[in-house]
Amino acid sequence: MKIKLIIVGKESAEVFDDAIDQYTKKLKFYIPFETVVVPYLKKTAALSVSEQKIQEGEAILKKIDPQDYVVLLDEHGKQKTSVAFSEFLRKQMCSSLKTLVFVVGGPYGFSQPVYQRANEQLSLSLMTFPHMMTRLIFIEQLYRAFTIIKGEPYHHE
Repeated sequence: MKIKLIIVGKESAEVFDDAIDQYTKKLKFYIPFETVVVPYLKKTAALSVSEQKIQEGEAILKKIDPQDYVVLLDEHGKQKTSVAFSEFLRKQMCSSLKTLVFVVGGPYGFSQPVYQRANEQLSLSLMTFPHMMTRLIFIEQLYRAFTIIKGEPYHHE
């Protein structure tokens, strides 16, 4: 299995780049991992929020294969502890799943077709974070989950 993180946003933000790179390198020790960035839309002043979500949604769906298991990182999703998240990953790895895809939407969330395509939704917090911070937090949680799965002394209860 491999993990893909799709993010609507910028390729990088200097303040977070080093930490994201460090956790990504550590994570790749455990599992194939890639980040796919769907750039923010240009010239959005002429678009309604609904039109922006539709266009972003179309770009997101182009990055997802039919057999992928898709988890939206969404404020309305289910919250999990780090241990419960590691159990979720362990279950997915034991299935015949080829690619597990996590998606961070644009500033207004996801379009209906993206929600319909998703297998489930996960909330990192009830709070809202900048996309690059979400990316960092999520990659760190992936790394943490794999250290829990392997019984390594990173996570403490």
